[in-house]
Amino acid sequence: MSAPRVPLYVQILAGITIGVITGVALGPDAGPLGEIGRLVIQLVKLFAVPLLLFALIDAFLKTEIGGRAAGRMLAITSTNTVIALAIGLGLSNWLKPGRHLTLPAVTGPPPAPTGRIEFLKTVSGYIPSNFVDPFRENLVITIILLAVVIGLALRAVKREQSQRGEHGYRVIEDLVGGAFRATEILLAWVVRLIPFAVFGVVAKTIGEQGFAPLKGLAVYVGVALLGLAIHVFITYQAWILLVARMPLGTFWRGVRDPVLYAMGAASSLATLPVTLTALDRMKVTPQSARLAACVGTNLNNDGILLYEAMAVLFVAQVHGLDLTIGQQLVAAFGCIVAGVGISGIPDAGLISLSLVLTTVGLPLEIVPLLFTVDWLIGRARAMTNVISDVLVAVLLDKTR
Repeated sequence: MSAPRVPLYVQILAGITIGVITGVALGPDAGPLGEIGRLVIQLVKLFAVPLLLFALIDAFLKTEIGGRAAGRMLAITSTNTVIALAIGLGLSNWLKPGRHLTLPAVTGPPPAPTGRIEFLKTVSGYIPSNFVDPFRENLVITIILLAVVIGLALRAVKREQSQRGEHGYRVIEDLVGGAFRATEILLAWVVRLIPFAVFGVVAKTIGEQGFAPLKGLAVYVGVALLGLAIHVFITYQAWILLVARMPLGTFWRGVRDPVLYAMGAASSLATLPVTLTALDRMKVTPQSARLAACVGTNLNNDGILLYEAMAVLFVAQVHGLDLTIGQQLVAAFGCIVAGVGISGIPDAGLISLSLVLTTVGLPLEIVPLLFTVDWLIGRARAMTNVISDVLVAVLLDKTR
């Protein structure tokens, strides 16, 4: 399949520009154009989940995923998680953005957070009762668990047959590999529609809401974007220069398409095929690329975690409540638990934020208000998560 003559990022930027112009010109009448974006993203999610399943099973069958690589990935992602949470909590404690927003309905502080986290109940929710529900309900982390278990079982079958000199497993390898490639092709066709989706979403947002969502919540938006920028341009670039020893220009040229795609799709899972293509162009090995982008994408939630840590304190400050260090640590742990497997869902940050607020006993009344500006912050979160996916893949490759 030949690549389009105009690069993807140029098409996306054109879609944003035309969307802004159309939204301003049509006003509320631009609302129906948002259906273009909804339809395209729905198609992307439809094929992205099977891609994830087949990519993982294919990786288990055809590549060596050793314990050392998994350990390195866990060390890298854990370090980034701690730093992201520290930045989010630190900025909120320092700048106190919640004090800049006054809600008339708030008459006093809510009850103190309970700090209870139902960890076992959360974990049990990832174990399905059948093979259909995870795909019907788009339970990404459950699908990953199924793919890992199936991949390990098929790998054991391959090992047994190889020891006996049999080659029946090659049929399964070919089937999985063919399904993986077919899903890649389907997604490549859908990817060509993304600039139209970006146009529709931008036109709808500007037409119906204008630029008003930023008013009154400018400090909240600014602190969130500041935190994400600090993490990307200091934490990530430190990894690139000090550990990967890669020129910054090389990294940013390689990550350009996935980042701009994530800005349009607002989902790191939907960006998966573009991320894998970018990693291939950057000469990252398929093993490192699949381990980081397919498995690690559910651990590389730095954008969501940093945002949630900042937003939890923001909500508490709006209600006049100062959380103790212990309560903030409980909230941070809640962010990690709620964020697992959520990276592929647009607006995932607000979904998991609601879970965290409930966990620490904070009210949810402010969440609809935060949604008015989440169309901007959500894209910044997704872009951060995608950069993290590429970064971890590069680091795994450079530290083999």
